[in-house]
Parts: sequence; structure tokens; C-alpha cells
Amino acid sequence: MKNIIVKLIMVLGLISGATTKAEEATNVLLYIQPYEYTNEIKLMHYAQEYWYAQGPIVEPIAKEKLTELYGNVAMCEGNQTGKMLIWVQPRMFYNTQLQVFYGKITANVYTGIGKLMGTYAVDSVQYGSLGIKPEHWLKKAYTKAMDGVVAKMKADSQLQSAMSNPASTSTLDTPCSMVTLLPVPKIRAMSF
Repeated sequence: MKNIIVKLIMVLGLISGATTKAEEATNVLLYIQPYEYTNEIKLMHYAQEYWYAQGPIVEPIAKEKLTELYGNVAMCEGNQTGKMLIWVQPRMFYNTQLQVFYGKITANVYTGIGKLMGTYAVDSVQYGSLGIKPEHWLKKAYTKAMDGVVAKMKADSQLQSAMSNPASTSTLDTPCSMVTLLPVPKIRAMSF
């Protein structure tokens, strides 16, 4: 019985060590401001209203697209570190008369020493009705914008060389706690 308990403790220790090493190997930290999860925005189609939080919709899209580009991407939490910190800021506006979703994603990329490597902003246009599966159209609009951001990041040779060459100026890992030192964008009362 004691041998089984000892073996179980060793296995659990190995598993926890493996997850710690996986967290240390993070290439990119993804940050979305907490108010994007708690403060909902309102889209209107005449008398119909649709309220939603942007964070839960944008997070999986941004994580998927950035993982395709840079490999291991993690949400910025606690004491995690990575080579780069990407701060994603979503925006959305709905034109009722034309039934068009106007999305925008701005991504600010920072190195380990807090240097801004670049700002990549892309607008998207997605036709769709707010009355029929609005979350589907929102996801499509944000995906188009995130695809554009990733394309701009791929085209930036300075950013790509910094990511592929860890011996460059960004040798320090970026801690998530650095977010508190970054300039905060103005709080907006509306989504546009």
C-alpha cells in the first residue's frame, strides 16, 4: 500500500513539473482588458437590442490565430512570462439600416523590457442580421479583423526577427505584471 502511495505522489510530482515547464515555455502572452469581459456593449436593430461582452468572443479567436503564427500562446494570468505580450483591444459597431457589423481589432505588441514593437489595427466589415444568430456574425467580423492583424504581424520583418531570434534586444521574458505599467486606452462609453 505504501509503495502505491509513493508511486502516486511521484507521478503527481512529475505531472505538476511538466505543466510548470509548459507554462515557462510560453512564447506569447495574450492580454485583453478585464472590462471587455464584464462590461457589455449594446447593438441595436430598431427596437431589438443585443447585449454582449467582447472578451469571451474575441479571446478564443485571438488565441487560435496567434497560436497558428507563434506557437504556444497563453492568456496573461498571474506570474506567467513570455517572449512577447500582445494586448488585444476589440471594437464593434452595427449599422442597422445596412445590416453591417463593423469590427476592429487593435493589437499592441510589447517586448520583455516593455518596448512597443508595433501597433496593428485592422477593420472588418461583415454583412449579417442582428436578429438572426448575432453571435455568429460577431465571430465572423472579429475573425476577419484578427486575420488582418495576423497578416500585418507576419509582414513586419522587425517583429518576426525579434520573435525568431531570442538573442535580440528582447532577451528578457515579459511578465504579465508588466500590464499595469502600460498606458491604458481611454475608457469608452460606446462601442465605437
